[in-house]
Amino acid sequence: MSLATALISLAGAAYVALPAGTLNSVLARDTDREPTRVAAFKLRETPVTRAEFRRFLAAHPERQASRAPAVFAGSGYLQHELGDSAAPVTEVSWFAAQAFCESEGARLPTWYEWEYAAAADETRRDARADPAWRQRILSWYERPATRRLPAVGGAANAYGVHDLNDLVWEWVDDFNALFIAGDSRTQGDPDRLKFCGAGAISIVDRDNFAVLMRIALLSSLGASESTSSLGFRCARALPGTTR
Repeated sequence: MSLATALISLAGAAYVALPAGTLNSVLARDTDREPTRVAAFKLRETPVTRAEFRRFLAAHPERQASRAPAVFAGSGYLQHELGDSAAPVTEVSWFAAQAFCESEGARLPTWYEWEYAAAADETRRDARADPAWRQRILSWYERPATRRLPAVGGAANAYGVHDLNDLVWEWVDDFNALFIAGDSRTQGDPDRLKFCGAGAISIVDRDNFAVLMRIALLSSLGASESTSSLGFRCARALPGTTR
């Protein structure tokens, strides 16, 4: 068991504080706008595990697969056994993920918060321009979806956050605003994507395919849907800050 996993088991979820900063997001910005400002916030060091979610279900039985209304949990919701595994929980709807975060005084991170944290590698706060970093993430995408998920607690990035790019996809709070327009060169049916979100965007950094794949996945989902490779982690605002 990794140190990060042991800390979660013994003392509850660990959060790490990320400093305020700016982000050149892959999402479109007006040409005269400055980079997106990200306020300081706290982020869970690791994704929520199956064991943690099992304990949440024991305290909130209304979220169990047998009891959750279909409007909040689709047909793929929690089809696997949870047990005491330290692997990340998947097959969880946005509604259930948000409810879990609220149960520990948190929320799902915004897309900009997630993108800001996930831009870092082990030593740099923004490694996205490095072709080797991009290829390492794409190599994870090439692994079989049926592969058994390992325990959380891989190598930490420069902020001290683990498993952002190489374990599971992750829900964000504003996933339904990540709307990809039909001219954004994404895979899939452009007509479907054109009407599945709250507003149209363009893509700035089309070379950053690893991040764009996450946007395409999230923008295609409904809040009640889930997949076997989609998990989540929680975030907290710092006192005196706003999103």
